[in-house]
Amino acid sequence: MRRSLALVTLGLIAAVARPASAGNLDARFGVFFPRAESSLFADDALLYRVNPKTDFDSFYGGAEYSFKLERNLELGFHIDGFGKNVNTTYRDYTRPNGSGIYQTLHLEEIPMGFSIRLVPTSRLAKIAPFVAVGADLIYWQYREYGDFIDFSDPTLPVRSDSFVSDGVKGGLHGSGGVRFFLNHDIAIVVEGRYLWAPLVTMGGDFSPNGPGLENKIDLSGWSATFGFHIRF
Repeated sequence: MRRSLALVTLGLIAAVARPASAGNLDARFGVFFPRAESSLFADDALLYRVNPKTDFDSFYGGAEYSFKLERNLELGFHIDGFGKNVNTTYRDYTRPNGSGIYQTLHLEEIPMGFSIRLVPTSRLAKIAPFVAVGADLIYWQYREYGDFIDFSDPTLPVRSDSFVSDGVKGGLHGSGGVRFFLNHDIAIVVEGRYLWAPLVTMGGDFSPNGPGLENKIDLSGWSATFGFHIRF
């Protein structure tokens, strides 16, 4: 996290130190595909009727302001967001009457950071491919709410409850895409991006119960977006 925070800080310093000039504004929307490879998601898959590899896929969107550093190099600052509620039930337990025991699993992520983007074409090009790398601070929250079995009680009573853990974690991303210019100032953009963050040891209601019993959450994943690029 310290390394990512330092990279974000250096990007902000570069933006402040640079003379004001014309910039670009991007808006994008699409789908985020969480990697979901951690103890939290493995436990979810065993306990609930959920497939973390696909059930958390959901809408993803964001905005970015960027400007040129050099002829084919841009610096951009962005905020993006993703959130999904998954309604589920226990796999192996039901109520005495045979009905399901329902709960909702909620995951959200808000990456905020910067990108260094290489656009190896002239400003007059109608089709402009690009690649980018950057760093993020990711606000995240994971929550479970609904009806739950109290496994500490031998009678296994069902109680309504809510459990939450959240925090901020540093991450990195890489992306690639293409701008298709409709005129000199407006382009349609398609982009693929991979967000990477180290596994996070969860706190709050998911705090460790002892050595080796940590709940870890995976914040990494792919996104595919469609959007607009505006020069001004």
